[in-house]
Amino acid sequence: MATRRSVVWTQLARDGLDEVIAYIAEDSPEAAEKVLKIVLDVAESLSLFSERGRIVPELHDPSVREVFVYRYRMIYEVLSNEVRILALIHGARDFDRWLRDS
Repeated sequence: MATRRSVVWTQLARDGLDEVIAYIAEDSPEAAEKVLKIVLDVAESLSLFSERGRIVPELHDPSVREVFVYRYRMIYEVLSNEVRILALIHGARDFDRWLRDS
């Protein structure tokens, strides 16, 4: 039986989500609402399927994984009783530079 973990968003991840949704909403509020729902659904699904994402290739840490939602990388850490959403960043963004600037 799968372990259910709570899903917790870090401030950095919440800020990233806000930026993504605001950017999309500039062109289409409806699309932004759709993306928000899907992102939140994917995050919540990690409570049961937390190890489904791939290990973040730049970090080589098996506890830090990612799933893609459209073109965005949802980066999260799997802990014993929770999944911590660490970031939501565009897949084309330079990850190493983003990491240095975060």
